[in-house]
This record gives sequence, structure tokens and C-alpha cells, in this order.
Amino acid sequence: MQLKESKNRIESKRLPQWEYLAFIAAVLITFVICIGLGSVRLPVRDILGYFGERIFGISCEYTLRSTPQILTVRIPRVICVALSGISLALCGCAMQGLLKNPLAEGSTMGVSSGAALGAIVAIAFDISVPVISLASATVMAMIFAFGSIMLILALAYKLDYSLSTNTIILLGVIYSMFISSIIMFITTFASEKIRSITFWTMGSLQGSTYTEALILLVVLIVAGGTILLKAEELNAFAIGEDNARSIGIDVRRTRLIILIAVSALIGTCVSIGGSIGFVGLVVPHMTRMIVGPNHRRLLPATLFAGAAFLMVMDLIARTVLRPLELPIGAVTSLIGAVMFVFIFAGTRRNTK
Repeated sequence: MQLKESKNRIESKRLPQWEYLAFIAAVLITFVICIGLGSVRLPVRDILGYFGERIFGISCEYTLRSTPQILTVRIPRVICVALSGISLALCGCAMQGLLKNPLAEGSTMGVSSGAALGAIVAIAFDISVPVISLASATVMAMIFAFGSIMLILALAYKLDYSLSTNTIILLGVIYSMFISSIIMFITTFASEKIRSITFWTMGSLQGSTYTEALILLVVLIVAGGTILLKAEELNAFAIGEDNARSIGIDVRRTRLIILIAVSALIGTCVSIGGSIGFVGLVVPHMTRMIVGPNHRRLLPATLFAGAAFLMVMDLIARTVLRPLELPIGAVTSLIGAVMFVFIFAGTRRNTK
């Protein structure tokens, strides 16, 4: 009886098709606004004219002479911000469903800490990667992110063959604390690089390129697509692992696939934009309040909400103290923490 009620609760809210269009429209409007606002404001006519010239070959005059130069810098940044928001929010949503823990997000696995360590090692010791055109910090962060998930899963498998949720969370927390201590040691001995290290750990997508946007997009298509295809399994996990086993789901294999996909997304985002917190925690909760807990509806809606949320946070970081730019991680942590308190308080009132 309880199992049937849980299934009905998951299937209760469904997102009408027109609301998908509303999500898409909101993301597109936010995208244009974020491109137009910054240290230099651009009229919407200039932005649309630039896209018309680049995509459709329509020649047009710009109000500002510097419009093309500004847009070649601002567009890849906003694209990277949107893709990072999608990836982080999707990871948080998947982790909360998989682990049945409302506080779970991608960083729960310790992947963010591992990626941060890789980038900090590259910055502190001037490690260079010849051959590859990407920054050495990006490459090292990706390597350390995948190494971290492999280590955590290997330890979890050694301690608990079933790869239980509690074991993975516990190891992820311990691993994150261990990595934090190593980062402190490195920062102490690399005091001349402390400004670069500190700014990177607070998160920033300043100077993003189309190459980085392409990397984010490819990883999102592969790893994010894998998570979207596991929506039914996540619905089963949300009810309980025993329910998932009873309907024929290979719990261990499914958990492993989702965790690896989450790690790939988190590692890539951290390697390009640094540590950006609270996106994977707050956005899924906000979206769940609108569309309900059914992951077939929740995951796609979270994609749009994550993109819009992080674009707005980046816009605030760029404009609130213009021309000074704040680290986006500091803005998401500050605003995200306040939003989460209100969400949590509202949820508690509704359950009484």
C-alpha cells in the first residue's frame, strides 16, 4: 500500500507541453539579457543584428562600433555559463534521486574537491601540458576528477560490494576533507600564487572560449544524455532500492553508471569554471516545487532552470560592483544559501 502511494506521488504532477515552451522562452530571454548587460551595455538590436550577420549573412549596422569585439568575448562566456548551469543542476537532481538525500549534489562524491586539487597543483607548480591547447589547470582538473571517482568507487566496492548509498556518501565526505587539507598545505607553500589559487577556487568563467564551450557541450551530450535516459530508474530509486530491485533494475550497475556520468560533468565544469557551489543543491529543489518529483519531467525542466539560474548569477557577479567582477562561486553560495533556507522552511510548513 505504501509503495503504491509513493508511486502515485511521483506520477502526480506532470508538466504540460506549453510549460516546456515557457522554460525555453525564459532561458532564451535570459541569454539575450546576459549578453547585452555587462561593463558595456549593448542594445538588443545590436545583438540580434550580430547573430543575423553571423548566422544568416544579413549585413547590418551597429549602434556601437565595439559591438562585434564585445560579443566575441561575451557570447562564449554566457554559453559556458549556461552549459555549466545545466550540468551542475542535472548532477544535483540525479544525485538527490539516486541517494534519496535532499542535501546531495555532485560535490557530495568528492569529485569537485578532486578537480580543484588538480587545478591548484597545476597553478602552484607551473605544470604545463604541451600538445593540448587547453590550459594545464583544466587538463589536470579533469584528470584528478576522474581519478577521484575511481578511487572513491574502488574503496566503496572494497568496503561494501553492493555500493550502498551510505558508504558512498561517507567516503565522499571524508575524501573531500582529506583533499581540503592537502589544498591548505599546497597553498601554504605556494604563497606567491595564492591570489590565482583563491580566485580559481571561488569560481569564475571569465575568459571562457568557444573551445571550452564545445568541451562542455560534448560532455553534456554524452554524460547528461545518459542521466536523462535513466529517469525511470531514478523514479524507482526515489521510492527505495528494494522497489528498484523488485521491478528488475540492476541497482549496482545503474548506480555506477549514474555516478560516473555525474563525475564526468562535475569534473568538466570544475576544470573550466572552478568551484561553483549550491547550483546542484538549490535548482533541483526549486524545479521540483514547480513540476513535481517525476524524473521524466523533473530532469528536462532542471536543465532549463539550471541554465537560467547560473546565467542570472553570473550577470549579478559581472554588474553589481561594475567594473569590479565578483567570483561567481561567491555569488551562488551567498544567494543559494538564502534561497535554500526559504525552500527548506516552505517544505517544512507544507509537510505539517
